[in-house]
Amino acid sequence: MTGDQRPSAPARSKKDPWDLPDVSRLTVGVLGGTGDQGRGLAYRFGRAGQRVIIGSRAAERAQAVAEELRGLGVTGTVTGADNAACARDSDIVIVAVPWEGHADTLRALAGDLAGKLVVDCVNPLGFDKRGAYALQPEEGSAAEQAAALLPESRVTAAFHHLSAVLLKDPAVETIDTDVMVLGDSRADCETVQALAQRIPGMRGVFAGRLRNAHQVEALVANLISVNRRYSAHAGIRLTDV
Repeated sequence: MTGDQRPSAPARSKKDPWDLPDVSRLTVGVLGGTGDQGRGLAYRFGRAGQRVIIGSRAAERAQAVAEELRGLGVTGTVTGADNAACARDSDIVIVAVPWEGHADTLRALAGDLAGKLVVDCVNPLGFDKRGAYALQPEEGSAAEQAAALLPESRVTAAFHHLSAVLLKDPAVETIDTDVMVLGDSRADCETVQALAQRIPGMRGVFAGRLRNAHQVEALVANLISVNRRYSAHAGIRLTDV
């Protein structure tokens, strides 16, 4: 070997992108779990055997929905609590509140959500006589607003394109769709991807950093138009992945 030659570094093995962590023992909290989307997600995760806490401003309302879901034969443990208790007692917290109350809800729960993995699935939309249209939050997206309001939390974005009708329907065994997951920590994204794949038919697909969440949130306006035109419950399926 000459003086200017160095041994080549060993090749790094590329991680299998579908090698995802086991999330079956994590507790999933759903803020806004009494609304259509939140209730549907709580039902699907409970049906998959996950421990789920439904959060609401009123604990009694959350408990009533939890009792209703338990009556549908979920195999996981589903309970209800107020939003603060839901946030404190969960490992992963899904934000499924209406856009109008998004900022106020998260601002009030910043302390309870500190250190938590937060999954924002809120879609900032407006509606007029021509249909749904995307709104542009000052921070760029609902997920980026969450990140700004929750500096001590780990914020990701996912579960935007799911039909609440399909999620809530006990007769639907599988939901064949992809869940686009965005975030600035690859490990956190992989946890959310794995959570999505607890629901039969779904795949969790990494889709970029949180700064691109606006495009994903805005696409829901297009899906609403598709659903109205074709009387469907359209989702997203990514090809060649």
